[in-house]
Amino acid sequence: MEFYQIRTAPVKPSHSNTDEDLAGTIRFRKNANDDAEELSERDTQRVEGCQHQIDPPSDGVSDESPATLFQVKNSQGFGNDFSDPVRLPEDKLLGGLLADGFDAKTCFSRYQSVMYGKGLSEKPSSYLISKLRNYEALHKQCGPCTAAYNKTLEELKSGHFSGSSPCKYVVWISFSGLGNRILTLASAFLYALLTDRVLLVDPGVDMIDLFCEPFPDVSWFLPPHFPLKSQLQNFNQESSQCYGKMLKNKSITNSTVPSYVYLHLAHDYDDQDKLFFCDEDQSFLQKVPWLIMKTDNYFVPSLFLIPSFEQELSDLFPNKETVFHFLGRYLFHPTNRVWGLVTRYYEAYLSRADERVGIQIRVFDTEPGPFQHVFDQILACSMKENLLPDVNQKEDIISSEGKHRSKAVFMTSLSAGYFETVRDMYWEYPTVTGEEVCIYQPSHEGYQQTEKQMHNQKAWAEMYLLSLTDVLITSSWSTFGYVAQGLGGIKPWILYKPENRTAPDPPCQRAMSMEPCFHAPPFYDCKAKRGIDTGALVPHVRYCEDMSWGLKLVDNNGS
Repeated sequence: MEFYQIRTAPVKPSHSNTDEDLAGTIRFRKNANDDAEELSERDTQRVEGCQHQIDPPSDGVSDESPATLFQVKNSQGFGNDFSDPVRLPEDKLLGGLLADGFDAKTCFSRYQSVMYGKGLSEKPSSYLISKLRNYEALHKQCGPCTAAYNKTLEELKSGHFSGSSPCKYVVWISFSGLGNRILTLASAFLYALLTDRVLLVDPGVDMIDLFCEPFPDVSWFLPPHFPLKSQLQNFNQESSQCYGKMLKNKSITNSTVPSYVYLHLAHDYDDQDKLFFCDEDQSFLQKVPWLIMKTDNYFVPSLFLIPSFEQELSDLFPNKETVFHFLGRYLFHPTNRVWGLVTRYYEAYLSRADERVGIQIRVFDTEPGPFQHVFDQILACSMKENLLPDVNQKEDIISSEGKHRSKAVFMTSLSAGYFETVRDMYWEYPTVTGEEVCIYQPSHEGYQQTEKQMHNQKAWAEMYLLSLTDVLITSSWSTFGYVAQGLGGIKPWILYKPENRTAPDPPCQRAMSMEPCFHAPPFYDCKAKRGIDTGALVPHVRYCEDMSWGLKLVDNNGS
């Protein structure tokens, strides 16, 4: 077995954009993941027209591939190396959720995620699995550069829609921060499933570098020669093809079907744009071959309030709070570059702990911080809920016999200050329980840098690492935290949003479901054409814990 000795510098206060503020000497096994960064260009999905290769199908993954070998940690704790590889009967296809036949080397994360103790929270319905296989067949028939795609593309260019093509599309525009993009892409995919459309993804500046292809044989990325590609980022509510504006201008008739319609579903959408969530409007939109969608909202809860989708959604998701959990694990597989960040960090710092605690900190304040009230709130929540042990400031050593239980605390924040304060507290004082508590934070970028490639790769890796924790504390309103809890199938403790820079009391609340919150839902009765309390229509759509006007899905009992 080959080992590399990695020595990192002691932790010290720093505001640089590096990952080197981590203490200790780490010894770990070199495996296939460590070669992820050395893969040649052919293994990275690139949209260069219709000839690009994406995750070519194979006859299956061989028994000696990374998908079937896993290093089992020694039960003696932090001071021991991994034992020899053993075979585990892991379910690499997640109960049938994932399609088989991909070349595992093009995307290690697709089949390796189960090795990190994160299977699904429950088994997906047979109907969802069947629906996904049917969608993959549709995508293979209608995806980029197929004959059917080229036919509808010509109709789009000409502006004349014949209605003869079996293929219809929803084009998702890359828009907003990474957490928002992940949530909205899942929303767009669910809408595509419900309406028998093919989802095509605007690559933006970095989507190809972040996510593997989720569908076999044909790419989900929009080719560069798409005729509307140059207009995607300029679409807005004043665009002539904006659905809301067309309704205002009364330019929509049942006799004339446009070749495409732009759907503005961002947070600033107006009453006409929100009619997207009405059955009558869905009946019209179903006729349009191309729907171009821009959104920064996880709008899934309002799809559950559209009567024509109700039965289909119930069949797909008998437990309503598993929507993003299943769709997220199906769609979002980190590229080999990002997966290398995830696995190297997990193996080095988190894998040997008896328990992993995730703390995700997002402060919506114009000043950089750190803030004392945020630190006080984090400690109050973690200790009140027995997630972290208190410290004994009167004793130098707490004597206890036998092996000490270990906790690895994985923190994410744009600031290093909270990590440093928590780390110093557990270094300077022993815990009252005798537990060993180790604090880690991979990066502290200072401020959000949405368009910076490496920033987003680190952010995606940190979301995924948070999803691998056993318990999770998240910040109110943060889509970063929503992604982590959904992927991990975790009901987190949510830190209440502070007011007037004062730590709230109580400091946090356990989430009623692992679903993300829809921050800007419509409050409209499509039949009565008046306002309505959309959080009280059905038992499985409730108001969010962290945003009183937002909507989220809960389990069937509404508990």
